[in-house]
Amino acid sequence: MAVRMLIKGLMMDPVTNMPIVVLRDEAGERTLPIWIGMFEAHAVAVQLENSGSSRPMTHDLLKHMIEALGGVVSDVHITDVHEGTFFALVYVTVGTELIAVDARPSDALALALRTRAPVHVAEHVLADARPFDAPTSQDSERLQHWLESLDPDEMGKYKM
Repeated sequence: MAVRMLIKGLMMDPVTNMPIVVLRDEAGERTLPIWIGMFEAHAVAVQLENSGSSRPMTHDLLKHMIEALGGVVSDVHITDVHEGTFFALVYVTVGTELIAVDARPSDALALALRTRAPVHVAEHVLADARPFDAPTSQDSERLQHWLESLDPDEMGKYKM
């Protein structure tokens, strides 16, 4: 089963100084942090801040190509996590055919933002995901509690 999640924002990991995209379920009960690269964070941030660029970025190009070929991004699924690496599928509907395309979660989320496609996370990913750099369960629990208590207004704007 998959859980519908919302992209709540971006933040910097204070320990690794790497960007984190924060997903939260619709009820606001569960939070999933996904560490991503700087370039991928920029692609997400541009869309979150509604601050387009003068030329299309890769995710804009993908959106335009899918639409030009008669397709629609129907949804994005975060399907698995292995040793801190997340896996995703982008579902594209073309006519009556549903096509699953393998993608990095950061790319899938950037595309979902541009196409307003819903994001789903597999239940086992929510259960199994652990912050990769958290060495103890106490640190994990503290980080999880902190992420769950975040107020979107307190996150501020992501800066590159």
